[in-house]
Amino acid sequence: MEQFLYKLVPTRADMLSDGLTDRENEVVAEHFAYLSELVARGVVRLAGRTTNTDSSSFGIVILEAADEEAARRIMFADPAVKENVLAARLFPFRIALPDS
Repeated sequence: MEQFLYKLVPTRADMLSDGLTDRENEVVAEHFAYLSELVARGVVRLAGRTTNTDSSSFGIVILEAADEEAARRIMFADPAVKENVLAARLFPFRIALPDS
């Protein structure tokens, strides 16, 4: 299995500073559930976001997949990406110092 990282940024610039709309709240909840399921299955190794609320804020998902195409399918199936609440960009990645 190969490792990949996808970087997530809000598609609405003031989403974090002004708060989420009802629709964004629903989609982000689906996003969290999707990633939680992938963690339980051992696909996602780490997911999180910066805590700042300005335009430099971003999230990351580190995952394992057979190849780049499989990683891309996982990324585009993410509800927040699919519903255009968060924009995503995929990168090849390698965990150098695991936590355990």
